[in-house]
Amino acid sequence: MAVLALPATLLVAWVLAAIGVTPPGADSGDEFAQTAMRWMMTMPAGYLVIASGIMHTVFARSTAKNIGWTTNGFQYELGFVSIGLGVAGVVAAYLGGTSWLVLSIVLSVFLLGAAALHVKEMIRDRNFALGNTWVLLYDIGLPVSLIALLVAGAA
Repeated sequence: MAVLALPATLLVAWVLAAIGVTPPGADSGDEFAQTAMRWMMTMPAGYLVIASGIMHTVFARSTAKNIGWTTNGFQYELGFVSIGLGVAGVVAAYLGGTSWLVLSIVLSVFLLGAAALHVKEMIRDRNFALGNTWVLLYDIGLPVSLIALLVAGAA
């Protein structure tokens, strides 16, 4: 059920931005796109990606089973890169501007590529495990959110 935290965190970030809760690193007078981007960087692109990294390393076996995989060395590599990306997300929430653009590019390529692989596994292997299907809401939702906010003038 931990996979449900992925889209839930994305939704919570949007709600916090919509109701005007001040995010970490915010300056007074930030516009909505900037506030929303800080929440995106802090939560779904930050702490949640760190948690995903921990799930793929510390809890590798149960995470793999939830996705419909078997544990292997590449899963640990995914976990370590996720921890690094998540830390970068938290830092980017404070830095703003160019860091948002750069991290949005990296995360969008990573997550959209992951989404394509999950869909491929659904079609080819009939892998409809929760960790392989529900994750698509996040794998597609976060890049769409980041790109939309960049276009709206967040960076």
